[in-house]
Amino acid sequence: MSEALSPFPDTNPDFGANSWLVEEMFEQFCLDPASVGEPWQEFFSDYKSMTASVVQSPQAASAAVAALPSAVVTTPAPAGASVAVVPGEDLSEPIRGAGLAIVANMERSLSVPTATSFRNVPAKLLEVNRSVINGYRNRTGQSKVSFTHLIAFAIVRAIADAVPVMSSGFVEGLDGKPRVLRHKHINLGLAVDVAKSDGSRTLVVPVLREVNAMSFGDFVVAYEDMVRKVKLNKLAVADFQGATISLTNPGTIGTVQSVPRLMPGQGVIVGVGSIDYPAEFQGADERALGTLGISKVVTITSTYDHRIIQGAESGLFLKRVHELLLGEHGFYEAVFKSMGVPYEAVKWRTDVNPLDHEEAMLDKQMQIATLIRVHRVRGHLIADIDPLHWKEPKLPVELDPATYGLTIWDLDREFLTGGVAGTHRMALGELLHVLRDAYCRTIGVEYMHIQNTEEQRWMQSHFEGVQFDLSKDEKQRLLERLNAAEAFEKFLATKYVGTKRFGIEGAE
Repeated sequence: MSEALSPFPDTNPDFGANSWLVEEMFEQFCLDPASVGEPWQEFFSDYKSMTASVVQSPQAASAAVAALPSAVVTTPAPAGASVAVVPGEDLSEPIRGAGLAIVANMERSLSVPTATSFRNVPAKLLEVNRSVINGYRNRTGQSKVSFTHLIAFAIVRAIADAVPVMSSGFVEGLDGKPRVLRHKHINLGLAVDVAKSDGSRTLVVPVLREVNAMSFGDFVVAYEDMVRKVKLNKLAVADFQGATISLTNPGTIGTVQSVPRLMPGQGVIVGVGSIDYPAEFQGADERALGTLGISKVVTITSTYDHRIIQGAESGLFLKRVHELLLGEHGFYEAVFKSMGVPYEAVKWRTDVNPLDHEEAMLDKQMQIATLIRVHRVRGHLIADIDPLHWKEPKLPVELDPATYGLTIWDLDREFLTGGVAGTHRMALGELLHVLRDAYCRTIGVEYMHIQNTEEQRWMQSHFEGVQFDLSKDEKQRLLERLNAAEAFEKFLATKYVGTKRFGIEGAE
């Protein structure tokens, strides 16, 4: 539908998919200027609503509807009048305000000739490395990293490092001729689900600016700050403007893949589906799938402006994202370094299932026993006991499961543990979690030099698989006693200058 024939007013191009929200906020401003923040009050002081003529003028609404094809024309009722309902027939209602802005956005998106590329990506390595990162962050009292954080960052790096054309935009020059706008930076629009006051749900698309210049740690901080601003309704005018690419994640509600609508001015919108086993395996036992080396998958779609981006370029973009999520180009190494994780990133390796399966599993079982002992002896080397973090953490090679020929496919397979955490069998992934929780947290433990076997086992029973979650009251009590001990030590140092004594720093 051309602009000349469209009965809907043009959307403010600065806000793109967020135009409906701006219109809704403008309506609130008209009723009560104090209902929006000062930056928005200043913005709305000379703002011209795209829906004002429809909302305020029934005559304009009638004229707009009259321009529609006769097959879909319904006569709007005058303002304040009721609509006659004919029994057995459907009731039509006029779309006003923010709803009309959404209609206008969808109408404008029809002017963009798009095509869509699809790619299925194995999610095994993504799951495993996220689990390693979150295991460490949980042990050090930090928030979790989501799948969306990692996938979104891979999308940004793929465009910035390999296919920058995906961040281009189509514009018309002053002479009316088509032009390609090459953006210097990538501004990522994030589709965030929000609940409205009437209980319905909708999407807001705030923009993260210059994400191509961010490390993963900076990206996570900026991402979470933007989500917080959405939840607190603290978004500023600039937070809605300037997106060069967009990301939507319908996979959070189980959608496998989607073809989202692309707004004018952007080069691509990426859709991320759910992370799950292929449908034909979803009824199988997960332990059997782990034995067979079958991975969950995630479908990523690239819907792009076909006037400035070709199918091969979109395919190369998805190929690069695929490579990054499989750990190529140092992706996970950079993520781990940025987040200060003292472990080696798990690497993608092809599973090996030899004909003599029992002998292979016996060999791995022997390696598991070695891995358990090494964590008990040297796990303290990567414990988080340096509050200054002046030295970059590094994983000793003997604590890396890859040293013993173990791969990501072994993480879901069960092995004998010899009584770790009071169990005799455990999946390798769970076993590593227990060992790192016991020996690689904020307490370094060395006890394997003790000659008495019973004493060794006593130490193991009090560290392996034991949770150290303290309540708020317990933490406050410990802090109070530490402060009291520190004050007492200062008193002794002042009262008995030069006298030999023992302090709590060495835990005497």
